[in-house]
Amino acid sequence: MALRGEGVPAVCEHSLAVGFAMIAAKTLDAKGAPSGDDLLPDMPNGPLTEYRRRASFNWKDMVMFLEDEDIIAFKKRIFSTLENDPLFYRRPGEDLPLEKYRELTFLRCKKIFEYDFLTFDATMERPLKLLVLINCLGMYDWSLATKYFLNTQVFTNAVGNAGSERHETFLSQTKSMEIFGCFALTELSHGSNTKAIRTTATFDASAKEFVINSPDFEAAKFWVGNMGKNATHSVVYAQLYTSDGQCHGLHSFIVQIRDPKTLLPMPGVMVGDVGKKLGQNGLDNGFAMFHNVRIPHGNLLNRNGDITASGSYTSVYKDPKQRLGASLGTLSSGRVSIIGMVVVNLKLAVSIAVRFSATRRQFGPTEKEELPVLEYQLQQWRLIPYLAAAYALDYFSKSFFMNLIELQIGILMRDRSARQAELGKEIHALSSAGKPLASWTAQHAAQECREACGGHGFLAMNRLGDIRNDNDPNCTYEGDNNVLLQQTSNYLLSLVHSLNEDHSPCESPLGSIHFLNDFKSILRNKFKAQTIRECLDCAVPLAAYKWLVCYLLNDSYHKLQHERQKTSNDFHARNNSQVYYCRSLSIAFIEHTVLQRYYDYTHDPSTPASLQPVLKKLCSLYGLWSLSKHIAVLYQGGYFAGELPGKMVQDAILQLCAELKDDAVSLVDAIAPPDFILNSPIARADGELYKHLWSTVLQGEKVLERPSWWAEFCTNKPVIGNLKSQL
Repeated sequence: MALRGEGVPAVCEHSLAVGFAMIAAKTLDAKGAPSGDDLLPDMPNGPLTEYRRRASFNWKDMVMFLEDEDIIAFKKRIFSTLENDPLFYRRPGEDLPLEKYRELTFLRCKKIFEYDFLTFDATMERPLKLLVLINCLGMYDWSLATKYFLNTQVFTNAVGNAGSERHETFLSQTKSMEIFGCFALTELSHGSNTKAIRTTATFDASAKEFVINSPDFEAAKFWVGNMGKNATHSVVYAQLYTSDGQCHGLHSFIVQIRDPKTLLPMPGVMVGDVGKKLGQNGLDNGFAMFHNVRIPHGNLLNRNGDITASGSYTSVYKDPKQRLGASLGTLSSGRVSIIGMVVVNLKLAVSIAVRFSATRRQFGPTEKEELPVLEYQLQQWRLIPYLAAAYALDYFSKSFFMNLIELQIGILMRDRSARQAELGKEIHALSSAGKPLASWTAQHAAQECREACGGHGFLAMNRLGDIRNDNDPNCTYEGDNNVLLQQTSNYLLSLVHSLNEDHSPCESPLGSIHFLNDFKSILRNKFKAQTIRECLDCAVPLAAYKWLVCYLLNDSYHKLQHERQKTSNDFHARNNSQVYYCRSLSIAFIEHTVLQRYYDYTHDPSTPASLQPVLKKLCSLYGLWSLSKHIAVLYQGGYFAGELPGKMVQDAILQLCAELKDDAVSLVDAIAPPDFILNSPIARADGELYKHLWSTVLQGEKVLERPSWWAEFCTNKPVIGNLKSQL
């Protein structure tokens, strides 16, 4: 699966530009006034009621703070529509045969087209709704959400952003489901190294056609989402050769791979499915090889480069590196989208585990009194920091998505300003670290939540295994996480000369690097908190993160310079500066960015007074919990001294977990989807854990029947019996 591109299916560049410009001034966090119970009905009474009664805030107020009334109503419409359609019924933990799962996913995808939840005009008015729609579908099933997203957004955006008016027919055909699209960049032997892609597109001037060819099986397009079974058209990246044999680098082309009337491969195309995966098996990931497949000249997506009638190559970019960057510009969009997707998985996992922990009773101070396992410090320490991470990363995801919209507006409006260029660099750097941070956090959370739910968490019907497996590819797609982090550290290292030599200020449109202007003074700082109470202020981990980023930046720079002195090969110097240096720098930088944004959000004067205490605790917990992973470096660099700072950070984390324990269920209520969507018997909103679990077990297929192979058991004599008779 390749998750690339983001935005709105465009049929007209002008209308897109005007539409986006009209909403450019809209802010992410516009708050609506609370509505009636028809929009947010009361939670049912049951075993969770006591925790809800103890909460320090009203969960409905939290929902209305996080998302305005329009978004809440939009989500409710999507969820209720799916619940009321028999096609979307599913038995918890049901393990469908691969072919049946693929069929159901396509039929459901087709139905989403029919429901048309998000019109073009609605997207223009509220771009955030696009992210909401994909995430709502993902809460139900990521195979469905990804299949829909790859066709309606990734394929169409690749065509709309890289093409021109002559490609509008493909966009309208996709919208009407006459064709079904996919995006083919990765090959069997190359993924991250896009410059080494080997598929070729040679222009035949006499026929005014391109000849698409795979030189060998290693150049087969591979891992392409939707290609396995039903995509009819693909955006294919290939090396463009003109008739004179000159290569002009990577370009994108629209290639028909199947006949829409029969789904049989087109002549010269070998297309198939890569097989069963660890997760998301409702999505058909495929491969394709091309044997001299001819496509019209007009199928070249010609925004960044074109072939004239005489067969000459032209481009608005003189520098091939700039042209490649423009051609692959949608990759940042895909990474931004993935951040939102993995936050959904984080929310699902922590919702299941917290509700389970608040109802599951084990042990107690007396033999007759059993406590909910959420009352135990160890369970709080395992789960509540992930709940804080869900809130912090959710805000980062939404605000970062709006930053992406700003960038796309500039692209559509042909903005060539220095600010637009810097915005693109900053979003690239943040998305290259944001995807690793978010996807790893969700992955670790899913496993911790699975274990925290004990044996019941291991049952497939309770969904934690599916959440973990469906999240796993996000650590690889759109760039392997560890490889991506190098992009972020390269961005930061490019600033060191300004900081050390010419003293020019570090400026960025989103402000993520502004604190580096105090680079030298920050490095002189030390940990100042003297008590645990002081540590509970989020300003403490925020200040520590500023020092940490500056220290790692300085350390990484000197490590790189040292390696360069040992070798004249810059490749080897950078390669030998990653572990403990550049990689750590990128992680600390993105954690600081997420924390800074969430700090500003939760400490804003407009934040309701009733919500400020719990939100500030979440902010502090996320900051201290994330910072605790860097304690060794904080001591190594001298920011921490003596045993007191490390112990205070740990004690503060435990105290915040204890203080948030009574709020945990209501915090989950504010982010969890309805029971039908969550689809976990141990995590239903009424808290009737055992009733729903028992009922679901009994409804399992053939659960009370003897096995089909019962005769083999009954007719074979035990081996031990035969041995005794022989003796």
